[in-house]
Amino acid sequence: MLIYGDDTVWTPAENRYETMPYRRVGESGLKLPAVSLGLWHNFGDDKPVAGMRATLRRAFDLGITHFDLANNYGPPAGSAELNFGRILKEDFAGHRHELVISTKAGWDMWPGPYGDVGGSRQYLVTSLDQSLERMGLDHVDVFYHHRPDPETPLEETMRALDHIVRSGRATYVGVSSYGADLTLEAQRIMRELGTPLVIHQPSYSMLNRWIEQPNERAGGKNLLGALTETGMGSICFTPLAQGMLTDKYLNGVPEGSRAAENKSLDPSWLSEQTLDQIRELNTMAQERGQTLAQMAIAWTLRPQDSGQVTSALVGASSAQQIEDSARAVANLEFSADELRRIDELVTDAGVNIWGAATESKHA
Repeated sequence: MLIYGDDTVWTPAENRYETMPYRRVGESGLKLPAVSLGLWHNFGDDKPVAGMRATLRRAFDLGITHFDLANNYGPPAGSAELNFGRILKEDFAGHRHELVISTKAGWDMWPGPYGDVGGSRQYLVTSLDQSLERMGLDHVDVFYHHRPDPETPLEETMRALDHIVRSGRATYVGVSSYGADLTLEAQRIMRELGTPLVIHQPSYSMLNRWIEQPNERAGGKNLLGALTETGMGSICFTPLAQGMLTDKYLNGVPEGSRAAENKSLDPSWLSEQTLDQIRELNTMAQERGQTLAQMAIAWTLRPQDSGQVTSALVGASSAQQIEDSARAVANLEFSADELRRIDELVTDAGVNIWGAATESKHA
């Protein structure tokens, strides 16, 4: 039990592990909750710390044990890790062993020639050391290379990840936004080094289906198939397509939304045809007793012929939002007819803003 400056007392819910499913990450011994919390937005210095604290507390009460960050999350870059580290120390000091904390490095981080070489050994090790200092940790549970780096040999990047595990900075390592072919090659190198990759973090939603698409350079396998073959799990980010698969845009583009401010959501994606399709999906979700967002999250977690996503990574601007997202696990089953109807309504809508990063190596 901890007492805070606002005189509130928080004791984690005793039943926090009763409703959230936990899934094994590939062939590793690690397990993740079906729904995880990402700190990409809403944890920078432009947001009140009280809201961050309330969101993290509620997430943990709901059995969400995995918090995902990156070196550049904010704004400004690095502030999400700083704010999370403060709350971790004040609120979760006795529960670190119950958490899976991850961070990433790979995008531009600091000025000069060494802060934008996203796959070099120098950049990755230095960046992780900075992340650990910001969060007040001696290690993270998972460290990712955030995106392919066409300027650095893949072997150098993988050797850096191997070194990071062997030096005790991270327990597990993974990659993000790698295509199927590059993932297969990266895992081959890591297995030879004796530190296999355990997880991949791709973007994925009803409107962004690149991980389902066959990759000729991977022998026709899609990303899910490549992950299954190499014993890796996956955690998908943006399962709500930057908010498109929520009730936010059912009646058009509201003021202050990501689309209105052109923040990671191009308003041109919200054509009247797309909005009509999203409205039909919303009707279908209501028939299932879910919100559109809950159905969209559940859909990403469904079994597929080539594999299954381990966890859906969602953001939240409030405790209520993370609670609503966590309720998706109450109905993860889809009938064949429901899946067919979804495929008839929407497929890939060209909203993968990370596609260029995925194709930047071995294109």
